[in-house]
Amino acid sequence: MRRLGGILLVVFVCAALATCGGGGGGMVMNPPPPMPSDSPFWAQWGANPQHAGMVNAAGQAVTHQLADIVYDPFVAQEQTESLPVFGAPDLVAHFQATITDGNDVYMMTKTGHYTPCNPAGDWANGTACGPNAWQSMVWNETRFTWESGQLVKIWSFVSDWKPEPNATNFNQGFAGLGGWEPVFHAVDANNFIYVPGAGGSVWKVEKVGGTSSAHIMPVFNGLNTNTATAYVSGPLTADSTGNILYNVIALMNQGAPWNTVDVAGAWLVKLAPNGSATTVSYAALVPGAPAGTAATCPGRFHAVADPLPWPPTLGATPAPVLCGSQRPGMNIAPAIAADGTIYTVSRAHFAAAQAYLVAVNQDLTPKWQASMQNLLSDGCGFLEPISGPANTDPNSCRNGATPGIDPTTNALGSGSVPDQGSSSPTVVPDGVVFGALDSYNYARGHLLKFDAQGHLQTAYPFGWDSTPGVYTHNGTYSIVIKDNHYGAAAYCGANDPICAPTSQTYFITQLDPNMQIEWQFQSTNTMSCQRNPSGPPTCVSDHPFGFEWCINMPAIDMNGTVYVNSEDGNIYQLPQPAVIPPNKIITQPGGNLFLNLAIGAAYTPISIGADGKLYTQNDGHLFVVGN
Repeated sequence: MRRLGGILLVVFVCAALATCGGGGGGMVMNPPPPMPSDSPFWAQWGANPQHAGMVNAAGQAVTHQLADIVYDPFVAQEQTESLPVFGAPDLVAHFQATITDGNDVYMMTKTGHYTPCNPAGDWANGTACGPNAWQSMVWNETRFTWESGQLVKIWSFVSDWKPEPNATNFNQGFAGLGGWEPVFHAVDANNFIYVPGAGGSVWKVEKVGGTSSAHIMPVFNGLNTNTATAYVSGPLTADSTGNILYNVIALMNQGAPWNTVDVAGAWLVKLAPNGSATTVSYAALVPGAPAGTAATCPGRFHAVADPLPWPPTLGATPAPVLCGSQRPGMNIAPAIAADGTIYTVSRAHFAAAQAYLVAVNQDLTPKWQASMQNLLSDGCGFLEPISGPANTDPNSCRNGATPGIDPTTNALGSGSVPDQGSSSPTVVPDGVVFGALDSYNYARGHLLKFDAQGHLQTAYPFGWDSTPGVYTHNGTYSIVIKDNHYGAAAYCGANDPICAPTSQTYFITQLDPNMQIEWQFQSTNTMSCQRNPSGPPTCVSDHPFGFEWCINMPAIDMNGTVYVNSEDGNIYQLPQPAVIPPNKIITQPGGNLFLNLAIGAAYTPISIGADGKLYTQNDGHLFVVGN
């Protein structure tokens, strides 16, 4: 045993999951651990059931680093495996938002072991290593408590949850998940921590010592567990009365589960506070979708066979593709409106553009489904130019193309739901917004706004892997998102002058309810900095266009101050501007603090505690920042 921060901790080893109680978990302590706060504050993805990311507390100033805890010890290995595949040491993982609860903090931590490849990156060839073997890692939910100014570990609950298999083999044409690690995300409700488990189950964990109070295994009608495996997919969400909502995907155990074999099933699950479970299949939630066996879902023109610029001819239509059954997008956290309406997002298993925003009644009966196909008319002639007669202009559509169309389909643009993202619906006072990808907007996607009846109201041309925050003020509201211009080509990646990268700029953008820009904060820092054992950081100016915002979503305090983290390693404090410049672009933050450079960082969320402390993430570290 050892003493840290005034709390006696027991260092323990579980010989097997069963010896730790249920899926793993709690330990016996002597003296006993401190009593939990049972005052959930940032209790889930986006802080609340609406995922608004705004809380009723004033955030502290970003002046001091108060804690640094490693929750993913495998980051260096994960980045080594990504370098040969992506050309950079990217951390393509999605991580839990830190849960704050009075004096307690709950966070995902990893243990187990990482299986490296030899050579690095060989997982892309189908070898069972790196992301293709991430099941060798162990996901835990860990309770920390503030004691004498230190964030002290109290217990870890060892879950039997595993992510869906990556199953990448580019040699055989199987993209799989491409190395993008799914999110493991608990929720704080009913004075328990609900933790994702194996087979679509949830562990109900008591807060004092981290032991299992119940193991809830819903019944998934029609699922043959001998041939398929069910996975909790995406964060758990709690509504205002303590019901837990989450998604489950069942994959066949044979073949390429993302590319050649349809899903075995998919469900939206509702757990009542008493532990009873209700499920509804995604097939029932999206009854108008094409059948899984249909070969009618939207395809794109082919980079090799179809000459650029696109459309390849003015009347061309791309061949449709096999659909696959409807299932939730990976990493989707259901959102719940004040009237109890549940919002989730569905897509065809093989066709990301056959996607729907889905509204569900409290009893899990379908309310409405809004297709994201052919909704956007800002393509050729708007986001991309229409070429002159020579058809040689970079990022242009073919001369004579119909204004507004997506050049990759020769039809109106569609929102798609890639499994590499973690965008989730966000409820706004007059509807719901969702960040979708598309095929033509320089890899930026669109933020789509629907009314409460499922009608598209408007869209903003950024949405990739972004859950927006909502700042409520003065009888109205504003939407806050990251807004990265990645320097990508408009719609193609071939070695062709048409596919020319554009300039890079990186903003945090605040929009009004009509998605018109209110103000933007631009990343203008050009300095990459490294910490030194003593003395100030060593910096070099090597990012002339600034740094990408690596958040999934921002945090917003009661005064409208926006908190975000950047790949430059800083956490930024952005108060609502007293005066907005004519160009609406702000370049000076209210404050910032350098933590650690994080190029190629994971798309991470940020949280606020009831006392205003800020919980940000950077390369597998949980940093706490405050006064």
